[in-house]
Amino acid sequence: MFTGLVERIGTVKRVSRGRGLVIEIESDRPWAKPLEEGESVAVNGVCLTVAKCDGSRFTADVLDETESRTGLGDLVPGSKVNLERALRAGDAMGGHIVLGHVDCRGTIAEKLPKGRDFQLRIRCGRVLAAQSVLKGSVTVDGVSLTISALGNDWLGVDLIPTTAAETTLGAKRVGDTVNLEGDIVGKYVAKAAGSSGLTEDALRSAGFMA
Repeated sequence: MFTGLVERIGTVKRVSRGRGLVIEIESDRPWAKPLEEGESVAVNGVCLTVAKCDGSRFTADVLDETESRTGLGDLVPGSKVNLERALRAGDAMGGHIVLGHVDCRGTIAEKLPKGRDFQLRIRCGRVLAAQSVLKGSVTVDGVSLTISALGNDWLGVDLIPTTAAETTLGAKRVGDTVNLEGDIVGKYVAKAAGSSGLTEDALRSAGFMA
């Protein structure tokens, strides 16, 4: 699993399509410990397996299912991507639990200045919005962020200058798409509530909601 704390910015060097999508990526600086074949790396929030590696470059195969659910199929040579290696035992848990399993693609609807910071409002669909809560966590292109605004089919996240500068999100524009992964805890809660018949109306009738 991952934490949503981006470690490197990668540049796509090669994209090939034979029997499937293969991408080659070079990180902006060497890794403290070299990558190894078979390990997992999150690329824009998508968990991929390192098939080949050579210094700061690595190659990964992309499943058809993964391509259909994420934006990896839109990558071209020169594209910038967020990179994070899988969490290891003993590593600091700085963000939140991220599986690298994208739920859906979102579209940036607004980019709103907020003093030195700015907010991205992202159309995400009703399912992901319903599983999300204000001040909860969401992963946007592999970046762990706090939900600062929420609607029926959209969510908002605020970015500080450091996040904007050290990830690809600072360069995003209205109309761009992003990979979204909701908080796994929220998904399990929603699943359990649905299977038990627990609803907002039931909670309200029992006096738990005003």
